[in-house]
Amino acid sequence: MNYIIFDLEWNQCPYGKDFENPKLPFEIIEIGAVKLNEKKEFIDTFHALIRPTIYRRLHFQTSKVIGLKESDLRQGRMFRDVARDFIHWCGEDYRFCTWGTLDLMELQRNLNYFRVGDLLKGPLLYEDVQKLFAITYETRKERRALNYAVEYLHLPEDGEYHLAREDAVYTARVFQTIPDDIIASNYSIDCYRNPKSKEEEIVLIYPDYEKFISREFDTKEQLLAAKDVTAVRCYVCGRDVPRQIRFFSDSSGRNHLAVGYCKEHGYIKCKLRVREAHDGKYYAIRTIKLISEEEMLDIRKKEALIRLKRQNRRRK
Repeated sequence: MNYIIFDLEWNQCPYGKDFENPKLPFEIIEIGAVKLNEKKEFIDTFHALIRPTIYRRLHFQTSKVIGLKESDLRQGRMFRDVARDFIHWCGEDYRFCTWGTLDLMELQRNLNYFRVGDLLKGPLLYEDVQKLFAITYETRKERRALNYAVEYLHLPEDGEYHLAREDAVYTARVFQTIPDDIIASNYSIDCYRNPKSKEEEIVLIYPDYEKFISREFDTKEQLLAAKDVTAVRCYVCGRDVPRQIRFFSDSSGRNHLAVGYCKEHGYIKCKLRVREAHDGKYYAIRTIKLISEEEMLDIRKKEALIRLKRQNRRRK
């Protein structure tokens, strides 16, 4: 399997959000990529400028950051042609690698908009190099800029940042420093194209937690009523467990938290995040992990505080 480390630059509406196309808030104008083999050795590069057709004028912030001019982009090719060439260049057996989570989502959104969405089938497993850097060198929750990682690792800085080709090279160099066992056990999944049926639902087992991607539902209420989606289970032994703390939601209503108890393995935290798919339906991302009694008590306090705040709002 090869690794495709890619970076995108995109433009947005130069006249403000009121005038943007809601189906394509960001239009890709440059793709840069590096191909590494399974030993993380350099194989090839890909680069292309894309002629914009939705936002033909550069947003002032985009122009300031990426260093490209409108005259440069007029020499570019149409997105459909570049996308077909890029996916063909990737080959048959590969995994995408990106710095963060946005590039893969925007690639798929642009593919859909320009009616070449069938070039990629989802959900997609990929390597979030930003997350892998955090796990390897700092803390799991830390998220750093690419230039910080390059400087931290004392890697060569022989190109400008915020150009797709150069950023792909920098990301590849950081990726080459990540131990293979961390890469293998901390892959990510992109849910822009999420499961459509129960048979397509995904369960991913990581070293210290489980992630579940549900099928789509027409409404949030249908999703939250599905017992198999809201089940609290011990991912170690696979058994459903009784709840010590029932599901409660945060202020956004999109994130729900519960705690169960497994007689064999202890307290289980279950976090359910409700997400709206690009087709207007709803799906859930459920994460389950073992926690200590102290962490359980902290969650109980949080639940009580949220309940009290809501009671006070109702009284007002």
